[in-house]
Amino acid sequence: MPIDSSTTAQKGPDVFVGITNTPRDYSWGSATAIAELLGTPASGSPQAELWLGAHPGSPSRIVDGSSPHGAQNLAEWIANDPRDSLGGHKQLPFLLKILAADAPLSLQAHPTLERARQGFEAENAAGIALDAPNRNYKDALHKPEVIVALSDTFDALCGFRPLAEIREIVALLENWQTESDAAGSAVLAPFVSRALADGDDASVLRALVEWLLGGSEEVTALVRRVSELAARNDPSMAGPYAASLQTVRELAAAYPGDAGIVMSLLLNRVTLSAGEALYLPAGNIHAYLKGLGVELMAASDNVLRGGLTPKYIDVPELLSVLDFDPLPVPYIRPTFPSDGVEEFRPGVPDFVLARIHTELNERAAYRPDGPAIAICTSGSFEIHGERSDTTLERGQSVFITPEEGAITFTGVGTVFLAAPGAPA
Repeated sequence: MPIDSSTTAQKGPDVFVGITNTPRDYSWGSATAIAELLGTPASGSPQAELWLGAHPGSPSRIVDGSSPHGAQNLAEWIANDPRDSLGGHKQLPFLLKILAADAPLSLQAHPTLERARQGFEAENAAGIALDAPNRNYKDALHKPEVIVALSDTFDALCGFRPLAEIREIVALLENWQTESDAAGSAVLAPFVSRALADGDDASVLRALVEWLLGGSEEVTALVRRVSELAARNDPSMAGPYAASLQTVRELAAAYPGDAGIVMSLLLNRVTLSAGEALYLPAGNIHAYLKGLGVELMAASDNVLRGGLTPKYIDVPELLSVLDFDPLPVPYIRPTFPSDGVEEFRPGVPDFVLARIHTELNERAAYRPDGPAIAICTSGSFEIHGERSDTTLERGQSVFITPEEGAITFTGVGTVFLAAPGAPA
């Protein structure tokens, strides 16, 4: 529900501004998770992402009664009044989302800032329309992101796993072949030989990915065979790779024949518990599989896809941005700057995510470094800044101007607050 304007203090132009939005109805979204979290009516359709920010794809609407200068949405207000809305910042550098996945998202990666600028300029020069299906770069920005699990479990693929683990999975698939199934062994052979090739991990992985995305008949047969092997075997036989083989089964059901099914075996498979978080920097290939979370990212729409989607895949461009170095699961641990406050700070200038949580009508304080957006996911709070105050209840969101300075939260529940991060 939007903020009740009667509870929003109007003390000059520097106020807490109530914002809201309509969840995006992407097909992979949950029909119930966002509504249940925020206490809002379910629409009857998938609700995949609630966007809170000024991104032109879906700028947050300003709640009736709290609109500065008659602006209808946050992007319009910022454009009309950048001083009061952003202070010394040139733009709102982040986009805050509630994400609810009931089915796997596409395999994807995001470019560095330099590559995004180059790609955006090149596609503009080539005359590719911003809304063209073969457009890679919608803007000149990078898109690092943090996801914090809200559901009890949140499943994801993220980054390349060590080549030694991939070779163990390959050996497992080989062992599942019967001696009489020579045809099946022949189908696996190109995959096996590439996984066992000489070279450092990154070069072997790059060659594997390039081959898997090449669209050859060999790969088509391999995807079908791996899907069959995963489907017919007891997951208890898979040992430490049971979750990875279960993911193959799920992806094969959702995207039959897609090369991303086999690609998933090259990636770290992780299940987050509520409160755990991942940081996905530029070049990290990832896919969210299932769960509810708070996602915070740079305010960009640049996505390079690598599978599990009917959308455009530019293989050469994807290969140019991927980081093929195997890495551990990219957890990001919070710090605790003050009582009742956790902070996820990945060290990028675009954003930092704070979680304010109190249980006994306590008081927590936090000072954003610039304009901020807060959403209450449980309970209710009295919020006081240096110029104004308001109440924030479950399901409500507010834009906080830089002039509010230090913010205090008094109440019981949880608020997530997004703000700019460390200076560049």
